[in-house]
Amino acid sequence: MGMGKLSVRELMAKRAAQEVKDGMIVNLGIGIPSLIPNFLPENIRVMFHAENGVLGIGPTPEKGQEDENLCNAAGLPVTIIPGASYFDSSLAFGIIRKGLLDLTVLGALQVSEKGDLANWIVPGKRVPGIGGAMDLAQKSKKVIVLMNHCSKDGEPKILDNCTFPLTSKACVDLIITEMAVIRVNKETKKLHLIEVLAPYSVEEVIEKTGAPLVIEGDILVYEGV
Repeated sequence: MGMGKLSVRELMAKRAAQEVKDGMIVNLGIGIPSLIPNFLPENIRVMFHAENGVLGIGPTPEKGQEDENLCNAAGLPVTIIPGASYFDSSLAFGIIRKGLLDLTVLGALQVSEKGDLANWIVPGKRVPGIGGAMDLAQKSKKVIVLMNHCSKDGEPKILDNCTFPLTSKACVDLIITEMAVIRVNKETKKLHLIEVLAPYSVEEVIEKTGAPLVIEGDILVYEGV
């Protein structure tokens, strides 16, 4: 895809794409994570997995080139790469539960400093169900959360403790927002600020985070170039 000025969502997806390594099997959640295939280098070969029964998802199709029978778990049109395969959702979940996924990238409502994930329900609101998030969060070898730093009301989504019902405990390894990249140290149960995304500053990230951040040495600034 063209690489003019990136939107905030694209910048986040491009940064998350750096965590995808050659040979991985990866599951991408709904929303911003689904943009990641658009930012992979051509020499990286990855098999993207979807709960509806596809392994080998490629970039988003050009407008007008969509195949109405080919979509991801969110129902959005996708392409496939050579070697792709199709199967039913029971086998798709078998792949997850067997621990065969190297990486999953999920959205979230809240993440705690311990790596707890809440991403399936806001109390008092109706939802169709938890979907595959619980299985993905518990069984993937690495879990990345890709989300906005704060809610629409301006409340921090990274907290000492989640206030929403949990999807899974102590499962998150890395948090990427429009403001920062934060690593979860599961041994110390602390959050380490490792990068800020332009145009934000370290001070702004600290102010908008509802949990303490460990800051060691110089913090890199990611500009998406």
